[in-house]
Amino acid sequence: MRATSLTVAALAAALLLTACDDGGEDRDSKAGSSCVDEVSVKFGPGNAAPAVGDTGNVPVTVTNRGGAECVLDGLPAIEFDSGDATTAVGADEAAGVKKTTLAKEASTSFTLTYVRGEGGGTKSLGVQRVKIHLPGAEDTRDVKWSYGDVALKSDGRTPDASVSGFQQSGD
Repeated sequence: MRATSLTVAALAAALLLTACDDGGEDRDSKAGSSCVDEVSVKFGPGNAAPAVGDTGNVPVTVTNRGGAECVLDGLPAIEFDSGDATTAVGADEAAGVKKTTLAKEASTSFTLTYVRGEGGGTKSLGVQRVKIHLPGAEDTRDVKWSYGDVALKSDGRTPDASVSGFQQSGD
């Protein structure tokens, strides 16, 4: 249990310490902003899980709209907001932490995979919104969730969902 706690703490610290490459510009002139705050985020459309127990996937596309090259250093993070509480979604076991460099107008994507839960069931999470955390960004991006309830794992608290690492998009 202690090793798990240390691993989670180390991952959290790494995500907090990530930063964006500002393309060589003077950091003081940006007054606290980062290149990640200049990216656009498109959530979906996804392959919805049609029935309870089915798996669905929602792609999230991140495009650099800033003037300089931008580096995403780390993994994206997702939280489900049920209105009463927010619950973190774990990274996919195959997700590797790496730097992803985006030139102006270049895109990358990651995938949110989930298992559909029974609407209003005790073994489901009634997700209303999704909070997207990009490494190095000061703010989250909040989007409406329209894919139904998400099943909970056997512990009754953890959503049966995962987030992939960043994948190359386009050429």
